Formats: sequence, C-alpha cells, structure tokens
Amino acid sequence: MSKGVTPQSKDYAKWYTDVVQKAELADYSPVKGCMVIRPYGYALWENIKSELDRMFKDTGHVNAYFPMLIPESFLKKEADHVEGFAPELAVVTHGGGKKLDEPLVIRPTSETIIWSMYKKWINSYRDLPLLINQWANVVRWEMRTRLFLRTTEFLWQEGHTAHATADEAFEEAYRMIGLYRDFAEHYMAMPVLVGKKTENEKFAGAVETYTIEAMMGDKRALQSGTSHYLGQNFAKAFDVTFQNENNEQEYVYASSWGVSTRLVGALIMTHGDDKGLILPPKIAPYQVVIVPIYRDEESKSEVMRYIEPIKKQLGDSGVRCHVDMRETLSPGFKFNDWEMKGVPLRLEIGPRDVKNEKLVVFRRDRGEKETVSRDAFTASVTAQLDTIQNDMLKARKAFREHNTEDISSYEALKARVDAGGFARAYWDGSSEDEKAIQEACKATIRCIPFEQPGTEGVCFYTGRKTKQQVILAKAY
Repeated sequence: MSKGVTPQSKDYAKWYTDVVQKAELADYSPVKGCMVIRPYGYALWENIKSELDRMFKDTGHVNAYFPMLIPESFLKKEADHVEGFAPELAVVTHGGGKKLDEPLVIRPTSETIIWSMYKKWINSYRDLPLLINQWANVVRWEMRTRLFLRTTEFLWQEGHTAHATADEAFEEAYRMIGLYRDFAEHYMAMPVLVGKKTENEKFAGAVETYTIEAMMGDKRALQSGTSHYLGQNFAKAFDVTFQNENNEQEYVYASSWGVSTRLVGALIMTHGDDKGLILPPKIAPYQVVIVPIYRDEESKSEVMRYIEPIKKQLGDSGVRCHVDMRETLSPGFKFNDWEMKGVPLRLEIGPRDVKNEKLVVFRRDRGEKETVSRDAFTASVTAQLDTIQNDMLKARKAFREHNTEDISSYEALKARVDAGGFARAYWDGSSEDEKAIQEACKATIRCIPFEQPGTEGVCFYTGRKTKQQVILAKAY
C-alpha cells in the first residue's frame, strides 16, 4: 500500500484523515462515530497525559475516578447544563435484561455525579479546597465526526474543584487555563491565544468559560482546552454547603477544566505537512529512530555492533530511541514510514558510516540531512532536540502572526474569513449580532483575549466605541 497522502492544497480534510490512518494513529471503529486508537497514537496520548498529570499534581491536584453511568435526574438538576447537553446524550434504559427504574446517562461530563459526591464529603471550611481530577472517557452523540477532533466517544481529563470563596474558584479556573497554555506552547510547540468565551460560546452551566485557541495549518481555529468558573450553580443544584469560619452555612464555589484526545488532532494540523506528521520532541513517542543499512549478515553484524553503544548512550541521556529492525522492508520504505510518523530525528547507519565513525542525521521539521561524527551527535543530541522544539514553536508563531489581521469593517471580516486566518477586531455587539455574523459568514468569536490593547477603538459591526477586542475565525 502506498504511504503517500493527499496534498493539503488539494483536500485538507482528506490529507488529515490520510495522515491519521497512514501514520497508524487511529482507525475507524465498527461503531459509527467512534475510533480505535492504535498503539502509536495511544503512545502519543500517553505522553500528553503523563506530562499534564505531573503538572496537575505539582499544583496540588489529586486523581480519582467516578462512574460513567449517571442518573438522568442528576442532569436535570442544573437547567442550563441539561439544556446544553441534551442533544448529545446517550441514555441506557435497560440493564440485566430488565427496564431500569430510572434511565442512566452515559457520562458526557461529570459535574453532576461528582457534585452528588461532594455533598457527602464537604461539611466544613476545613474540607476545602477540594482539588480533584479524573482521567476518563466520555460519550457525546455527534452527528458529524472526524478522527480525534470530534468522535462520539473520546478520552479526556476533567478537573472539578470546590472552594470556600468566589475568588479562590475564579483563580483556580484562571490558573488552569494558564497551565494549558504552558503545556500547549512548551510541550506541543503550539502557540495559543488565551481568553474568555462570549455568552453564546460558554460552557453550559458556567458563569465564565476560558479557552486556549490555536491556529491550524489550514488557518482555521481549534478550541484546544477550556476551564470554567462555575460560581455556586452546581453547589446549589446539589445542595453542597459548608460551615464557614463564622459558623455560617454557605454554598461552595466551583471550577472545572479539561482537555481531550482532540489535542492529538491539534498536533497533526498544527505541524503536519504533505509527508505526514511532524512531532515536537517533548511528546514524540520516539525522539530518535535508527535505521540500520546492510547487504548481508556480515555487514549487519558490523552495523549492529556500531549501533548498540549509540542506542545505550541515547537511552542514558533520557532520549526515547528505537532501532528499526524490520527485515522485510527496504531502508527507503523505512525512511518514508518514519517521516510519515513524524519522528524528530532519524539516523541512517551503514557499513561506510561504521568505517568512518559517522552517521547520517535527518531532521524531520526541516527535511534536511547531514553527516556527522558519532561522538559529536551523541554529545549534542539533547541540545538538538531542544532546538527542534523551540524552532517548531517559533515557526508556528510566525505562521499565526502572518495570518492574523486587524480589521475595522464587516467587509474586511468577510474577506479575512474567506482567505482564512484570524481577524482581530474591536467588538461591542450583542449575542444576536454574534449569531447573525456566524450565520452570514460562518465565523465565530473564538475568544475575548486576556491581553487587551487598553486603547479605545470602534466596533467593526455596531460602530460604537469600545476598548474590547475579540478574535474571530472559522473553527473546527
């Protein structure tokens, strides 16, 4: 089977699906709308998960697990929440061959089941804050699905925290969106804009929703992570109160926050090219792949003896290294295969390299080869990986800036949207104005950036003066 993919310029959506399948990240499931995550794709998700999990624990959070089956009545306790999720719910009505007394909803998100437990666990201000995260799967019945980006079932983490004051809960939601930004930029080499969602776009049941928004290779936006200040909405719905330091009963304040396997899709579309994936070293399953080249058993033994200490040195340096020993495939096929899978550095080592104590290094992000001495490579490999990581982030920042335009009229917005990219504009419109723009040109307000100019301008849609800027774009 050919390992080539459809060019991005010809059909970006087809390119994306080709890369997911040919890089062996995921495949379609027998269940419509679901996906099977293959080992290479799951290794990528595990690296994302392990780094985020460490960051959560470093900020005082602990992991727990809650049931995936939620009583239907729980969702109905928070009106905005159930209204927001009603079209996406999967409901179990029978179990054990019998009709259930009450239908059970398969977890679309866990606020309700978690807050039913928090009612049991929280009694006093001494029990707060409660900082819990869970790694889980969720089900949202999607009509239009795309591998990793939008599937009926997906993997994610969801943090749910309870606090004694509104300020603490607000600070938690703000802190966690900052943590997501740090992860996206420092580990995924994916620059993001951080800001607040509009009333139209916020999470069902939230007082405020914060988001990180990234620009994909086709210049569309992708919401890549969110955090929510929930106020006392869920505490009131589930009657979660605590005795404060003045011996008064008070409802607790809450936040929630999450990212999902959508981040894998974000990686593909942020960095990929017509040869496949390009993975940032910090989360690549393999940071270095070695392809041995030989003609016969004698040269094979010679090459492998040369490779063994290189592999050990890389491992001792903390580099994730793999030697491709697939006997039935040619070196050329292996080169293309590892380019498709986005490995940051590929080493090519044959008898001539052994004789000269050299090796050939291919850098995936630049598509460049160079021949270097073995010792020079092993001494500098971690620095090279850091350089690749930093260069990838710089390149994507430059791409985003090149495709972001300050606009001052509705006509300019439409032109920017048609060309692709982000429109930055002053905004003082209503929710109805926002809906009208979305219906007319398919652009949405992605966020109200935290970083504002501080100067007054004119709203491109209403003509009113305002100091607030927003980012508009077509989005996934």
